[in-house]
Amino acid sequence: MNFHYPNGRRYTPSVNSAKKLTPEKKWTYSNRGMTLEEDINETNEFYLEHGIATIHKKPTPVQIVQVDYPKRSAAVIKEAYFKQASTTDYNGVYKGRYIDFEAKETQNMTSFPLKNFHEHQVKHMEKVLAQKGICFVLLRFSATEEVFLLEAHHLLSYWERMKNGGRKSITMEEIEENGHHIPLGFQPRIDYIKIIDYLYTLK
Repeated sequence: MNFHYPNGRRYTPSVNSAKKLTPEKKWTYSNRGMTLEEDINETNEFYLEHGIATIHKKPTPVQIVQVDYPKRSAAVIKEAYFKQASTTDYNGVYKGRYIDFEAKETQNMTSFPLKNFHEHQVKHMEKVLAQKGICFVLLRFSATEEVFLLEAHHLLSYWERMKNGGRKSITMEEIEENGHHIPLGFQPRIDYIKIIDYLYTLK
């Protein structure tokens, strides 16, 4: 089956994608080359298995464009396109509070480019905050494997600064001042719930 991105480029599954299908999940700290998404997914599995929180990655919407019907009772999708998601990557519930967040990573070492975010994602975060939801972004600097939690209201202020002609990135100094560093751990990998407890006194 052929999948395509919204720009028409053909999707090719990576080696990491195949690895995700492994039925048995082993918690290891040795795999330092994992992507941010893989780290978060392992973290969310740990939270779910231990009854801590229920957080899931939202499925990427797909538009089906070609279907074959080899049998009357069966359909085979032959071609489809990934549609651009209209919200953020993750959402769920923790201690009765709605949680919604986006995860991004960069190779930059001194700043985080705001071009990594999309207008519709920012507007979605605004709506979540308006409903008193817990909303934030997880930012990873791939070169140093540093991960920070930045509350959405800070991101919105930097986004507004950019729209008003200001800088098009968030400096590392700003992230260190307003964000919260999350050291990579073992179980869980990225313990963002600990930061949520600190920020919202949900202990």
